[in-house]
Order: sequence, then C-alpha cells, then structure tokens
Amino acid sequence: MPTTGPVKFPYTLWTVMPDESKHVVAAGDRVTAKAAQELLWLGGNAFDAAVAAVFVAMVAESTLTSAGGGGCFLAVPADSPATLFDFFVNMPSRPVVRDEVDFFCVLVDFGVAKQEFHVGKGSVAVPGNLAGLLEVHSRLGRLPLREVLSPAVRAARHGVALSERQAYLVKILSPILTHEERGKNLYSPGGRLLGEGDFLVMSEFADFLEVLGIEGSNLLYRGEAAKTLLQWAKEGSLIQSSDLAAYQVFEREPLKTRFNGYEVLLNPPPAQSGVLIDVALSLLEAKRQRSSEIKLSDIAQAFDVTNQFRAENAPFGPSSGLEVPVSKTALFSEYLGRFESHWVVGCPADEPPSSGSTTHLSVLDREGNAASVTTTNGEGCGYILPNLGFMLNNMLGEEDLNPRGFFRYSPGARLSSMVAPTVVRKNGKPILLTGTAGSNRIRSVIVQLLLNHLLRGMSLDESTLAPRMHLEGKTIHLEPGIPEQELSELSSKYRVQRWQEQNLFFGGANSATPHQGSGDPRRGGTALVS
Repeated sequence: MPTTGPVKFPYTLWTVMPDESKHVVAAGDRVTAKAAQELLWLGGNAFDAAVAAVFVAMVAESTLTSAGGGGCFLAVPADSPATLFDFFVNMPSRPVVRDEVDFFCVLVDFGVAKQEFHVGKGSVAVPGNLAGLLEVHSRLGRLPLREVLSPAVRAARHGVALSERQAYLVKILSPILTHEERGKNLYSPGGRLLGEGDFLVMSEFADFLEVLGIEGSNLLYRGEAAKTLLQWAKEGSLIQSSDLAAYQVFEREPLKTRFNGYEVLLNPPPAQSGVLIDVALSLLEAKRQRSSEIKLSDIAQAFDVTNQFRAENAPFGPSSGLEVPVSKTALFSEYLGRFESHWVVGCPADEPPSSGSTTHLSVLDREGNAASVTTTNGEGCGYILPNLGFMLNNMLGEEDLNPRGFFRYSPGARLSSMVAPTVVRKNGKPILLTGTAGSNRIRSVIVQLLLNHLLRGMSLDESTLAPRMHLEGKTIHLEPGIPEQELSELSSKYRVQRWQEQNLFFGGANSATPHQGSGDPRRGGTALVS
C-alpha cells in the first residue's frame, strides 16, 4: 500500500570508495551535495560546507526545509568537544484565541490515501534555522559568511532544476505550496505546476540572502526582515516581536550511549529523538550481550517498548534526568523487563500521519571534522513571506510534535523535536555520520541503519538499501525483501502491512564514513566523495 511515490530501480547511490580519507558529503539532493563539495574545494571545513549546503537546500529542497524552519546541528570538530546546536522552533508567547488564529486543514492526496495537514499563519512557530546556521558558522566556520552564502544566492537567483523527487513533492504538496498568490507565482508560474527539470527561481530569497550575508541573523530577528514578518503576522499569527528578539540557539552536550563497542552521539532533551533511539539501542545492546543474533522480532519488540517509554515519560525536559543514557537510570529496568518478557502492548492507535518534510546532510572533511545536520519546515504554513521569498513552518500544526493537542506548549518553550542528527565514534574518531527525514519514523530508520552497519557488518550502501521496518500503533510496516521465515512471528503479535516497493515513507538516511558516502534513494539522496 504505498501512499507515496515508489523508489525506482536500479538505485543510483553516487558512491566512491577511495583508499585514503577524503571529503565526504551525503545530502538529500545532488545540487545540495555539490554546494557542500564546492565549499570544501574552496578551503572551507565541514561546518562551512554544511551551512552552505543547507542554505542551498532551501532552494533545491524547498518543499522540505526553509529559512523559516528549524533544526539541529551536531558538530564534532577534530580538535574540540562535540556540540549539539539546537535551533529548533519555539512556541510563540501570544495567548491563543482560536477564532482569531488562521489555522486550518488542507487535504493532501498521496494517491491511494489522503491526509490532513494543519497549516495557516497560526501554525507558525518561531523559526530557528537562520539563527542556528549562522551561529554554527560564527563559532566553527573558516570562510567569510558571504562566501558561504554565495552558492545559495546563485541557486535562488538563477534557479535550480527540480529533481524527480522534488517535483513529486511539489505535486503532492501543491495545495499548501500554492495556497495563495505568491506561492502560485513561485511553484505554478503561468498556471502550470513545476515538474521534473523545470527551474525553481526564488529571486526575492536571493535578495534576502545577499543582505543576510551583510547583516547576519539580526536581519530576521530584529531588523528589516523582522518588520516584514511581523506585519504579515499581524492578523492570524501568534508570533510577536518579543518572540523574535528572545529567540536563542542552545548549545547542548550530545546524549552519548554505547552500542557494540561504539559511542553513539545523539540529540539530547528536550528533543525526543535521541532519548528514544537510546532506549531502543540499549534494549538491543542487552540482547546482543546475551546472544549473537538479533532477529526482526527483537527489533519490533524494542520499538514497541520504546513507544511505551515515550507514551509514559514524554515530554523530556532539559532537566528530565535523561541527559545520560537511559540504561544508567532507574527507569531502565522496568522497560528491559518488558522487552525480555516479550510483553507486547502496541500503541492504542496509529501515530499521527506525516510526510516527514525534513532533510538531512552529513559532511565529514579530510581533517576529521564532522557535521550532521537535520532541518525541517514541516509541510510549510501555506504562505510565502512578501519581499523575503520563503515560506514559514507549520510546526504548531504538526500532530507528531503536538501529541497532547495543538497549542499546549508553554509560551516561549522550545518544541520537542524528532530530528536526530547522529554521529558514531570509535576511539574518539567519527566513523559514521547519519540522520534522516521521516517524522515519527526517524528513530526506527536510524536504529536499523546502525544495526546493519555496526553489528551486522554491512557496507554503508548495503545498510542504506536494506529493507526497513516501522512499527506504527499496532501495525508493522515492512518493505519488500524481508525473509518469509521472519514474518510469521511478527504476524502473531502485530498487524503486518507489506509494502510492494521501497518508499519515502521509510525515511531518507544520508550517511558518511571517512571513506564512503551513501545518499538514500528513497528520497533522492546523493553522496559525493572528493
């Protein structure tokens, strides 16, 4: 039952395996990856390259990320401690009066199914991408900001030819992208929706980026662009000038856990992703220590118990006590007991649907600097900002980020994210960078990729292409290629939904090692090694 476009065979992974360490980039689009490669050739480091590439992705992957969205950047410099730069979105401070908020549903047709998405001015959370990316560049970059932004200015000014995957996303998200006139002019010029090979030109965004290179992030948070945003937000939005002025980028110590002798660096609280990946890995590590074999049913059981952990303990505040591996806390024994007793609960209902409008970039340079960054715009709020040329997020309308209902976060609070930039180290050196899109599937994608590469000894390509599983509610979703003998035990515990083709539903993990990169073809990923 694929609900989105299939991945076509044969796969094109753009993978090279040289004999010595090189610059390795893996991104959600070839244009994005080439921008990172360009900055590395110009003498920039992994952090310059990653920042430049994310800004280019705001054009090449505009359905997935934006200057109006949020994200997290896991930076592992070769000569200093790792830092998680948290620039996810904030809840605005204005009290919610429902009949004054522009907040509505849009139906998106995925072919055999339609899904509702909540958009509008009232769905916009305080954006963080610009503040975060420029903070990373200021702290860790090497090249001047204007040089770092130059590829994105060119891409926006002259246009980017849409890939097959981006054209597909433009098509299915068109009710949101073309909700108002500015969006129609951008994505449906002359009344014809842009398709594969058509150029997306974002002239106003190019102008904005040129000024951003001079004025820095204050442009959007306190400067002229802030005035434009606030004028637009006057009717129907919750964002106020104080929200923009108060926005902060938080530098957090990554959550560190162990698996099969490796150190895994994860996104810490208040994000949910790192804690949930840690729970699943800790359960499977306990299994690994008792048995050399981890079966599909073990992974499903670990996901089931992890979902129980989330339901019973989230949200994970920054002082929740989960800044350390869950295996070191008093909570763990209860959930380990459930895992070992094969106690199957399953969530009472399927988790909220989402296309997972997110993208990930991994950059490992030849000096050993590692950048793993995930950014998202949700599905977008449905409006292009006048004179600025980009769409703000709809995070306040994302059901997976608001499981207890919309507008329940405290004013000014950082939303609890599912993005999961991940770095694996051995003997203190990065040996694997990864991350993925996929909303509530993010954690299951990363756990399976780590199992394949770190435990089963698969190559990076094999780990990426291996069939995936996702437990959603009481239903196990399975990509084709899973051995029949592994299915019977699963079907005795869960509803089994078998997909006919590999699909973007199962994420898009873009990964790098010191010698190899792999872009996930499920979402049009590309890897380049130079």
